[in-house]
Amino acid sequence: MCHVSVFEFFISEARKEEFKGKSVLEVGSRYVNGSVRPMIVNFLQPSQYLGIDIESGPLVDLVLPAEKLLEFFWARIF
Repeated sequence: MCHVSVFEFFISEARKEEFKGKSVLEVGSRYVNGSVRPMIVNFLQPSQYLGIDIESGPLVDLVLPAEKLLEFFWARIF
């Protein structure tokens, strides 16, 4: 869930140079009641954005059990 405080924090703290041209991995990305993903993708220009969750749904690019997360992560960087 995306609480209003998440949006407030994002608006006050996110800097374009922290996202532009970089890969973003969001763990727990299923859209329930809000997401900062559209703001990141549309305004901060990452090179790619991957949303992972344990259930399929809106804004989930990959369904992955939690116990497989580290294995997935290490396979992507090496």
